[in-house]
Amino acid sequence: MADHAHDNHGHDDHHDDGDFHVSFKGYAVGFILSVILTAIPFWLVMGQVLPTPKVTGLVILGFAAVQMVVHMIYFLHMNAKVEGGWSMLALLFTVALVVIMLSGSVWVMYHMNANMMPTPDPAAMRNMP
Repeated sequence: MADHAHDNHGHDDHHDDGDFHVSFKGYAVGFILSVILTAIPFWLVMGQVLPTPKVTGLVILGFAAVQMVVHMIYFLHMNAKVEGGWSMLALLFTVALVVIMLSGSVWVMYHMNANMMPTPDPAAMRNMP
């Protein structure tokens, strides 16, 4: 009876290898990285550091992608071990669906003009019934 009382004092002896333990240090690192990854693109835009707006936009998109990864790791605690890898699998499935939907939408919109019925003359459109 004494052994049973000793074992039951609020925490389990078995640990899930899939648990992600959160610490203040992890949140602080994530916050600092987020601030840096926000400040650099802000500086690039406000200082007009890069030669063209197109290059600036592409660099900002790169910083945005890195910041999304930082948020997923440090704030959403996503890695291959959490929940037996199911959260990472769900993320990959979501990314695949978004890529398919976006690329398909862009493809359809790009080719829509070529696939529509041609009109002979814009002035003739006014006289159509």
